[in-house]
Amino acid sequence: MTTDENDAALKLERLQANLSRVEELTQRLMVALSKRKQADAALAGPSSDVYIKAAAAYFAEMMQNPAKILERQVGYWGKTLKHYVEVQQKLVRGDLSPPDDPSPKDRRFSNPLWDTHPAFNYLKQQYMLNSEAMSDAVQDMESLDPADRRRVEYFTRQIVDMFSPTNFLGTNPDALEKAVATDGESLVQGLENLVRDIEANNGDLLVTLADKEAFKVGENIATSKGSVVYRNRMMELIQYAPTTENVFQTPILIFPPWINKFYIMDLKPANSLIKWIVDQGFTLFVVSWVNPDSSYADVGMDDYIRDGYMRAMAEVRRITGEKQINAVGYCIAGTTLSLTLAHLQRVGDTSVKSATFFTTLTDFSDPGEVGVFLEDDFVDGIERQSARDGILSKFFMGRTFSFLRSNDLIYQPAIKSYMMGEAPPAFDLLYWNGDGTNLPARMAVEYLRGLCQQDGLAKGTFPVFGEPVSLSEVKVPLCSIACETDHIAHWRGCFNGVSQMGSKDKTFILSESGHIAGIINPPSKDKYGHYTSDAEIAGAPEDWKEGATFNKGSWWPRWADWLKKQSGKQIAARIPGESTNPVLCPAPGTYVVAKPDTTEV
Repeated sequence: MTTDENDAALKLERLQANLSRVEELTQRLMVALSKRKQADAALAGPSSDVYIKAAAAYFAEMMQNPAKILERQVGYWGKTLKHYVEVQQKLVRGDLSPPDDPSPKDRRFSNPLWDTHPAFNYLKQQYMLNSEAMSDAVQDMESLDPADRRRVEYFTRQIVDMFSPTNFLGTNPDALEKAVATDGESLVQGLENLVRDIEANNGDLLVTLADKEAFKVGENIATSKGSVVYRNRMMELIQYAPTTENVFQTPILIFPPWINKFYIMDLKPANSLIKWIVDQGFTLFVVSWVNPDSSYADVGMDDYIRDGYMRAMAEVRRITGEKQINAVGYCIAGTTLSLTLAHLQRVGDTSVKSATFFTTLTDFSDPGEVGVFLEDDFVDGIERQSARDGILSKFFMGRTFSFLRSNDLIYQPAIKSYMMGEAPPAFDLLYWNGDGTNLPARMAVEYLRGLCQQDGLAKGTFPVFGEPVSLSEVKVPLCSIACETDHIAHWRGCFNGVSQMGSKDKTFILSESGHIAGIINPPSKDKYGHYTSDAEIAGAPEDWKEGATFNKGSWWPRWADWLKKQSGKQIAARIPGESTNPVLCPAPGTYVVAKPDTTEV
């Protein structure tokens, strides 16, 4: 047998093996899809109301300013036809090089074929022209109110991104090149990845962002030394082991968001906020929230405040023998810390000496980009779904937040996994992102209705234990850190909330980057800087930023200097379990590794 014949035989054998795998995978896919539970229709997308409003606004603009609409349309048609004619003329001359490409740079089109191949370049340029036309059409809808405009712009962008030619196998040169190079093996592996993800999500599709086998909580992530020193139905309380001989007298208690897990602050030693705080000489406690199942359906915000916040505060004071603590809240946990502080102020409880807020919204009058999911069409669907399941599933939470950065968290990972057959990367941050938690049904609805939709904390109408509280009752010294490009808790909203708090000692720090990278920003990386100002935290956020000073490097050391002033004298380091309080188990504890639908490990 010649070499060519041998190669042909090997390819045929490989093809037959791949066809057998495809048949098997197709059967698995059908079984997986059959297990899909029908979710509330409202969670699949916005109601028709948003499209009706957009259409009405467009027709109103046509009636009121037809010349402007016609100018836009003629401009779009002209650009499209001009490009088409240029391509045809080059083809007639036998010139296969694409015409001049004025398209802006876009990393989705990084393959050289998008610039050199006439067919791919034509698709790209036409897609970019259509994208521009749709964006311009939305901008012309002057009769839309700001909230409706934000939704129309957002969902228009989602549609435009979804129809990118890179998202389809036949028009993705990267995927086609790899399919040819591997004799179709990449496509079969991609199908296997697709089936795996659908099986893992009970018939729904949620792309796996990171290698789930590459990390194990407590072994190669979340490894800071410490002990669980208290546990109840809502949380485990972790005390971290000191790394200095002496520590500051006042302990720190961090409340992480229960939408995700606390170990975002302890991924690895090099970027661990937990380790860094301990290394600065602080006694640190961190709450690890339970991952609730349907038995938590009736757990509400009051339960989180009473059995989470107030119980943890009491335990830290009991263990350390101190009368006061310094409290920290991250995201939703910062919002709830504000509620707790307002309640403590009302009842005369001085347990909290100072408060720090990481990316915390307390004024929801402008919820920012996430506000597109806070209208009644979505929230009504969440309420119905939660009532049926007893929880707001982590699946819906993960998918919603992914759509805030759909190209990075949905389409690009899907292309690599399903079209190119690549394995998910071993990336600790994306592993954490996929390790989500459920929310109790009652708590989810109370938060979305009372705080997000009704802006109850800023308006002084949200009740804690039956009594409404307000931002003006948050009177402890405070430091708020917001992030410049945060998609979830936009910095202007964070600033506006702090400006309404009743404290006379306020510090506001604006970090570069987003919701995670802006907070998990170790000084050793020297990556993102931050803005500070001695100006009063009042008025327009933009005015504050304009007068602020930009500082290179992480905000962590600046915050530590502020925190030291709230932390008293130096004393001998406290060792977990050395007091009368027994150690229950090593950090990171049991709740953080519990199965998604049960608290059992």
